[in-house]
Amino acid sequence: MVGKLLIRGMLAGIAAGLLTFSFAKVVGEPQVDRAIALEEHADAAKDEAPEPEIVSRATQASYGLFAGVMVYGASVGGIFALVFAYARGRTGRLSARALCAWIALAAFVALVIVPNIKYPANPPSVGDHETIGYRTGLFFLMIAISLAVTVFSLKVRGALARKWGGWNGSIAALVLFVVVIGAIQAALPGIDEVPAAFPAVLLWKFRTAAIGMQAILWTAIGLVFGALVERLELSMAREGSLSAHGA
Repeated sequence: MVGKLLIRGMLAGIAAGLLTFSFAKVVGEPQVDRAIALEEHADAAKDEAPEPEIVSRATQASYGLFAGVMVYGASVGGIFALVFAYARGRTGRLSARALCAWIALAAFVALVIVPNIKYPANPPSVGDHETIGYRTGLFFLMIAISLAVTVFSLKVRGALARKWGGWNGSIAALVLFVVVIGAIQAALPGIDEVPAAFPAVLLWKFRTAAIGMQAILWTAIGLVFGALVERLELSMAREGSLSAHGA
C-alpha cells in the first residue's frame, strides 16, 4: 500500500511541478531578470567586471528551472505520500481528500509562511555574499523549528481534544503554535541587507512570486494526491467487496 501511495505522491508532485514551473516562468523569472539587470548596472557604475557565468542565464531560466522544479516537486510529492500514509487512520473520520488538504495546508504554513515571515526570499542582487552561509543556516533552522513546533502543537491538540473537545483543543493548539513561533522569531537574529536604493515594488513582486510558487505547489499536490488516493481506496474497497462475495 505504501508503495502505491508513494508512486501517486510522486505523480502528484510532477503535476504540481508543471504548474509551478509555468507560474515561475511567467511571473517569477521577469523579476529575477530585473534584479540581475540592476546588479549589472550597479557593477558597471562602479567600473567592475561582471562575474563569469558558469551556466548561462538562458539555461537557468529554461532547462535548469524546469529540471529543478520537477525534481523538487517529485521529491516533495513522495514525502507528502509518506506523511499521508502515517497520518491515515490516526486522524479520526477525515476523508482522504480532507486529510490531504490539511496536510498540505500545515506543510505550507510550517515550511513556507513561518520561515518567510522571519527570513523572506531575496532577489539575486540583494544580500552580502559573505553572509550567505549564515543567512541560509538561519533559514533552515527556522524551518526545523517550525516543523518541531507544528508536531508538538498537533500532539497537544490531540491531548486537549480528548478533554475539551475537538474545537477547543484545536484553538488552544493554534494559540500555542502562534505564541511559541512568535517568541522564537523574536529571539532569533534579524537580517536586513536590502539596499536602500533597491526598488520596493520589485522586492515585493519577487517575494510574492516566491511564495506564490510554493502555494501552487502545495495546493496542487494536496488536491491531485487526494483525488488519486480516493480513487485508489475506492478501487481497493470494490476489490475487497468482490472477494468477499466470491468467497
